[in-house]
Amino acid sequence: MPNSTEIKGAWKELKGKIKQKFADLTEDDLLHEEGKDDEFWGRLQQKLGKTEKEIKSLLD
Repeated sequence: MPNSTEIKGAWKELKGKIKQKFADLTEDDLLHEEGKDDEFWGRLQQKLGKTEKEIKSLLD
């Protein structure tokens, strides 16, 4: 199981990829609080007009 440092590093990497693909997203759009994954993906889906699956596939 990854430790908190590894998780934070992975999140920073993912956030950077999202910012590169979708420049119109703000820091507030990318705010992620522990335990609020659904809320985070919902915010991105609403802002981008794409499903969670579509967004994730663009980041792979």
